[in-house]
Amino acid sequence: MAHPRTPRRTLLAGGSGFLGGSLAAAMLRRGDRPEVLSRRPRPAGLDGRIGWHRWDGSTLGDWAGALDGADGIVNLAGRTVDCRKTRANQAEILRSRIDSCRVLGEACRAAAAPPPVWVQAATAHIVGDPRPKDRICDETTPPGPPEEMAPRVGTAWEKAFDAARLPTQRGVTLRISFVLGPGGGALGKLVRFTRMGLGGTVGPGDQWISWIHHADLDRLFLRALEDPSLSGVYVATAPKPVTNREFMAALRAAHRRPWSPPAPALCVRLFSRFVLDTDPELALEGRRCVPTRLVAEAGFAFEHPEVRAALADLA
Repeated sequence: MAHPRTPRRTLLAGGSGFLGGSLAAAMLRRGDRPEVLSRRPRPAGLDGRIGWHRWDGSTLGDWAGALDGADGIVNLAGRTVDCRKTRANQAEILRSRIDSCRVLGEACRAAAAPPPVWVQAATAHIVGDPRPKDRICDETTPPGPPEEMAPRVGTAWEKAFDAARLPTQRGVTLRISFVLGPGGGALGKLVRFTRMGLGGTVGPGDQWISWIHHADLDRLFLRALEDPSLSGVYVATAPKPVTNREFMAALRAAHRRPWSPPAPALCVRLFSRFVLDTDPELALEGRRCVPTRLVAEAGFAFEHPEVRAALADLA
């Protein structure tokens, strides 16, 4: 007779956003107890099974006591990169990632029974903007040049995590790219444009998009927390990246929209900067990342390996 599964208590640092909300819901469905560390006040009507602790992401406080006796940490904290890359924003993007790792490490060292596993979000864009564009990147691909923002931030972020976690903690780094989820992240904007008839190829169309369905990412976080065989760095993307041209065609099909005219790169740059107030390179550059270690070593089976089926599921 199978024994009932013991519920797990996991801290989600920076867990009040899109990724944290999806993961917390997945944990609740399993009977686990997620506890969120957030700068935001506790939302009204929040599921009472979710613990909520205020933190600023950089200094110790009452929240640190929640780590004592917890089964694991997932650190999702960091300022969004969906913004103009001004010097101030770049500094805040880097600082928020470094500080969250540092202060979580300080809290672990102060705990009588620190969490035995720490799963750290990271960026698949650490490889930069590879040349040629169709170069396949995985865990063995070195970081891109430090003059590019994503490699510079990604490298410092992972070093901060390695320095912060305890020698006794199992550490798992998940290099995440474009997460597809209902109403979350950049996909929400693309869906709105597509429904308005503006779902054409963006820029040249040959830039690669490495993506993952949010349900697969949730499963991967849960696996990383519970499976002692997982350790080190993993590319956390679906096994079949696509070009922007293929992605936009799949998005139009999912939302039953006809062919749309392409958006020239110059128009994308102007629209991104003066209307969306974001970095146009997020749409015009890309990378072809594949999850070699997850598939070959961990045997992780993706429920949504094809972008057309993934987008149709979300639509």
